[in-house]
Amino acid sequence: MKRLLIILLLSLPLTGSAKDETRYLFYLHNKFVELVQLKEDHPEYGKMEYYEIIDAFKKQGFTVFSEMRPKDTDGDLYAQKIKGQIDSLLKKGVKPSNITVLGTSKGGYIAWKISALMKNRQMSFVLIGICSESLFKQYPDAVLYGNVLSIYERSDELGKTCASFRKHAGDNVVHYKEIELNTGKKHGFLYKALPEWIEPTVKWGKGEYK
Repeated sequence: MKRLLIILLLSLPLTGSAKDETRYLFYLHNKFVELVQLKEDHPEYGKMEYYEIIDAFKKQGFTVFSEMRPKDTDGDLYAQKIKGQIDSLLKKGVKPSNITVLGTSKGGYIAWKISALMKNRQMSFVLIGICSESLFKQYPDAVLYGNVLSIYERSDELGKTCASFRKHAGDNVVHYKEIELNTGKKHGFLYKALPEWIEPTVKWGKGEYK
């Protein structure tokens, strides 16, 4: 049984009209959800507020695509899958500027790979709690494109600044912004529907880049 929680792309009632101003958001969760499918809480970070995060964006007017990935999902193959879904939206007349890909932790890695695959400077991407120098050096050919918002937590030992990713992208990145949070929640900050990262993501997805 497919665990598609919000909406199946194939059933999306799009007309292909150039007047469609719906804003679409792909939410790619962290690896912990793969492991437990929300059947248990994280031993340190507590409840993963997956549904609450999705609802927060729906309340802001976004049409949200998200699913619980199977355990040990190959991030690169999954990026190809999401690229295909985005391509379908674009073929139906959705403006690339109305599409945002949000990824947290492992989901942020997938979002980065989607950006590199799409090579679309009008789309928006939000990378949360994923960047590191070791990751950047591991995949030198995966170049960011589009409008990129990076958010990381000061106390998080896993995800840090995306500065090297942005510098490597050059003119492929049209707008870039980075936010350092100080919640003290370590990597657990992205388990919660915190306004500290939800609100900047909403603004970014609506084209408010300043």
